[in-house]
Amino acid sequence: MSLLSRPGCLLKNLAAAILVTFALLPAAQAQGPFPAKPIRVVVPYAAGGGVDIVTRVVTQKMAEILKQTIIVDNRPGAATNIGMDYVAHADPDGYTLLTASNTLASNGALFPKLTFDPARDLAPVGAIGSAPLVVVVHQSSPFKTLPELIAYAKANPDKLSYASAGNGSSGHLASELLKDEAGFNALHVPYKGGAPAITDLLGGRISFMSINPLEVIAHIQSGKLRALAVLDNKPTALLPDVPTASSLRLPGSAAEFGHFVKAETIKWTKVIKTAKIEAD
Repeated sequence: MSLLSRPGCLLKNLAAAILVTFALLPAAQAQGPFPAKPIRVVVPYAAGGGVDIVTRVVTQKMAEILKQTIIVDNRPGAATNIGMDYVAHADPDGYTLLTASNTLASNGALFPKLTFDPARDLAPVGAIGSAPLVVVVHQSSPFKTLPELIAYAKANPDKLSYASAGNGSSGHLASELLKDEAGFNALHVPYKGGAPAITDLLGGRISFMSINPLEVIAHIQSGKLRALAVLDNKPTALLPDVPTASSLRLPGSAAEFGHFVKAETIKWTKVIKTAKIEAD
């Protein structure tokens, strides 16, 4: 995840404690000390999701340091394009920021008729953090391990479904990689953010989900959800007892996943443009 703003900003380092930089415009400096009014940070996902949680933790510290109100503005929908479009067309005065995820890179291929250009209209400010995803199922699920889920899926094609925070989201891509590496199929059910997807998973309407541990740690600890595997080559401190996918001889490292995403972006961009495919 990272923070972005409109281009043309000078970068000023904030406290190392929050591991993020903040954007300042020369115009804003000329008008007096920055910030002179509340700052809006747009989250292109529904409230309660991983990106939203991290944003609220970071902006709380930013507000303390800057001694100014910071408003977290959730604008989900259209695979994060609603939120990104809002920030791309906001005044480039340093008072409107965006918390972006991987859709910043993938949506150009999925939506060739975007009303904004991420490379031109949004300026990177700083990285907030990253986290491996975890595969989770409902507590009543018969699957106790990831190999059990995969074995069932192979023996029962198209019987399983998986949720994601939307088309092109990290959970979507990670689950597709898992399917490709393990050789099984499952129906993708996209939502407008992680929170509504988790609601349906808790209701037993979805078979499994690849998601940021922050979004489901409480449900895992309470026993409502079961964690099958961490999609990385090393354990996460949040779930130290959950096996990694690499230990189960599945999806590979985070770096390999990054290469996969890059290769998939190039491949599907070509297919989408050649076939003139448009999103709904």
